[in-house]
Amino acid sequence: MTGKFRFAEWISGKRAKWITLLAWIVAAGLLSALLPSASSQENNNAPNLSASKPSVQADTIAEREFGSGADIPALFVWHREGGLTDTDLIGIQQWSAQLATSPAPYQTETPPLDRMPLPAFKAELSEDGSTLVTPVFFDKQADVDQLKEGIERIQETTVKLFGDDPYAQPINGNESLSVRVTGPVGIQIDATGLFKNADVSLMLGTVALVLVLLLLIYRSPILAFIPLIAVGFAYGVINPLLGWMAREGWIVVDSQALSIMTVLLFGAGTDYCLFLISRFRQMLKTEEHAGKALLSAITGASGAIAMSGLTVVLSLLALLVAKYGAYHRFAAPFSIAIFVMGIASLTLVPAILAIIGRGSFYPFVPRTPEMRAERAALKGVPPKKDIAADRAPRNWAGRSVVSKPGWIIALCVVILGGFAVFTTQIKVTYDILSSFPKDMASREGFALIGDKFSPGELAPVKVMIDTQGKDISLAEDLSALPYVDSVSEPRVGKSNENILAYDVELGMNPYSLEAMNRIPELRAATEQALSEAGASDAKNRVWIGGQTAEQYDTKNTGDRDTKLILPIVIGLITLLLLFYLRSVIATIYLVLTVILSYFSALGLGWIILHYGFGADAIQGSIPLYSFVFLVALGEDYNIFMISSIWQKRKRMPLDQAVREGVGETGSVITSAGLILAGTFAVLATLPIQVLVQFGLITAIGVLLDTFVVRPFLVPAITMKLGKWSFWPGKAEDADQVAGERSL
Repeated sequence: MTGKFRFAEWISGKRAKWITLLAWIVAAGLLSALLPSASSQENNNAPNLSASKPSVQADTIAEREFGSGADIPALFVWHREGGLTDTDLIGIQQWSAQLATSPAPYQTETPPLDRMPLPAFKAELSEDGSTLVTPVFFDKQADVDQLKEGIERIQETTVKLFGDDPYAQPINGNESLSVRVTGPVGIQIDATGLFKNADVSLMLGTVALVLVLLLLIYRSPILAFIPLIAVGFAYGVINPLLGWMAREGWIVVDSQALSIMTVLLFGAGTDYCLFLISRFRQMLKTEEHAGKALLSAITGASGAIAMSGLTVVLSLLALLVAKYGAYHRFAAPFSIAIFVMGIASLTLVPAILAIIGRGSFYPFVPRTPEMRAERAALKGVPPKKDIAADRAPRNWAGRSVVSKPGWIIALCVVILGGFAVFTTQIKVTYDILSSFPKDMASREGFALIGDKFSPGELAPVKVMIDTQGKDISLAEDLSALPYVDSVSEPRVGKSNENILAYDVELGMNPYSLEAMNRIPELRAATEQALSEAGASDAKNRVWIGGQTAEQYDTKNTGDRDTKLILPIVIGLITLLLLFYLRSVIATIYLVLTVILSYFSALGLGWIILHYGFGADAIQGSIPLYSFVFLVALGEDYNIFMISSIWQKRKRMPLDQAVREGVGETGSVITSAGLILAGTFAVLATLPIQVLVQFGLITAIGVLLDTFVVRPFLVPAITMKLGKWSFWPGKAEDADQVAGERSL
C-alpha cells in the first residue's frame, strides 16, 4: 500500500471522513471564537518605505526642526461658481476660528484665517475669485479611521455654521457654496474607503459568480456547493490566523491585501477542489464502489494538487524579499491562504465527497456501464447513455497537437508573441488619484486646484538645506527652474538655525511621473547652490520631502523589488518542476511558455485598457503583481495537465498519452480557468482603477493559459520534442510496454 493510498484512507475512510469533517468544524469554530478577525487588525497606515529612504529621512528632519514633519494637511477647497461672496469669506474665517478654539480630533494646526483683514483674505482667492484653498493639519501618526473621525467633526462644524451641507453640493452647474476635502488626508481617506466599501461587494460578487459558473458547468446543485463549503471553512481558519499573527506583530494586514486575498482564495481554492472532483467523477465511471473510486482519485490527483499549491505558496512568499511595504505585506496573507486552502482541498473536500458519494453529482450521477445496464433492466428500459460523457467536448485539441504539433506551436507563438509586443508601449503611473472615480471628493478637489491654482499646491515639495552659516539664494535659484511655479520664504530650524526649509510648488500634478522625475533635478540644483555658496559636503546637507519625493522613492524601491522578485519566482518554480517532473527539458519549456503567456496578457491588457478604456497608463505595481499571480497560477494548469501525460506515457505511446492527457484534463482545466478568470474579473467591476487593471490583466492571462497554452502550446511542444521532453528521464519505457502488450 503506497503512502498516497494510506493518506487517502486516513482522510476519507469509513470513520476517518467524519473525523476529518469534525476536525475542520472544530478548528474553524474555535479559531474564529478565540482569535481576532483579520479585519479588526487592519493597519492601513503602515509605512511603505524604510527609514533609510531619502524622503523618510527628510520627514524626520522636518519633524525635528520645523514641527511639521508629524503633520499632514487636509486641503479644504471652497468653491462657488460666479465667485465667493463676502458672506462666504466671513463664514470661512469664523469656521477657522472655531477650529482653532475647538480643534477636531487629531487636528494639530490650522492657519489663523480669522486674523486676516478681509481684503488680504481675498488675495488668497483664485484669479476668478471662485475658489479658495484652506489647509488643516493632522497628526501624521493618526490612522485612517482617526483621520476620518477628525474630518467628519470638521464637516459637522461646517454644516452648523453655514446652515447647509456644502460637501453635498455639486461643483459644476451650481451656484451654491461647495466644499471638497483633498490633499494627503483626503486622498488617504478616500483610498481606504474604496477598499473597505469593496470588501462586502467583492465577497458577494465572487461567491455568486463561482456558484453560477459551477451550476452552469456541472449542472449539479450539490457539487456546486462543495467547493464553496471548503473555501468557507478555509476562510474560517485563515481569517483568525491572520488576525492573530497581526495582533502579535508578526505580520501587517491592510484592506487591499485582504480584498485581493478573498478573490485568490475563491478562485484558486475552487480550482484545487475541481482537480480532485473531476478525477473522482472519472473513476466513478469505471469503479462500482464509490469509496474505492475516491481513494484512487485522491491517490492520482493529490500529487498534482500539492505541487500546484506549493508552487503558488512559494511564489507568493517571494514577496517577502520586497523592500516596498505594500508588496511585503501581501506575502503572508496570500501564501497562508493558499496553503490552508491546499490542505482543505486534500482533506476536507475528500471527506465531504466520501460522505455524499455518488450523490455529489446528482442529477447527472456517473456510473459504470454495468450499473447503468442493471438500472435499466430493473426499469425494463434500454440503458441510458452517460449524459455527462455526451456533454463532454470532443478531444479535437488532443488530436490537433498530435497530428500537427509544428503548426500549432507556430500559431500559438505568433498569437502570444503578437500580444506580447505591445508591452513595449506600456506606460506606468504612480498617481493614486487616477485610480479614483471622477466624482470622488478628493479627486474633484484636486481638479479644482489644478484648474484655478497651480496643481503643485496640492502637495508642495519640501526642500531643506544645512547652510553651515553660508549666505545662499536658494529661493531665487529654485524659482528660476522652468517647472517650478513658486518657492516660499525660508523657515528656520528650531534646534539648528543653519537648517532652512522651502516649500516648492511645481507647475504640474505633483503625483505624476513627470513631477517625480524632477526630484533628482531639484536635488542637483540645491546641491549646486550649496556648493557655489562655499558649503562643504553639499550632498549630505540636502533633504527633499513631500508626497512627490515619497513617490519617487516608491518608484525606485518598486523597480528594485521587481528586478529581484521576478528571477526568484522563476527560480523557485523551476526547482519545483525539476523535482516533480525529473525533466530538465520539460521544466524549461513549461517555464518559458508561462512567461510568454504573462507578457501576452500584459500586452493584450494594455490594448484593452488603453485603446478600449482610454487609460493613459497603468499603476506601477501592476506588472509585478500580475507576474507573480500569472506565473504561479498558470503553472498550476501545466502541472495538472503534464502530470496526466507523464502518468499515461508509462503505459502507452507518447502520441496516445498526449492525446488522452489533453482530453482527460481539458474539461476540468477549462472549468477551473473560467472560474479563476471570472473571480479576478470581479475586481474589474469595482470603482478602483488599480483593481480594474489588475483584475483585467490577470483574468486575460488565466484565459490565455486555459485556452491556448495548456491545450495547445505545451502538449504540442511535448509532442514535437518526443522522447527529449523527458530528458534526462527515459521515455522509451512507454513504447517498450506498448510493444510488449502487442506481443
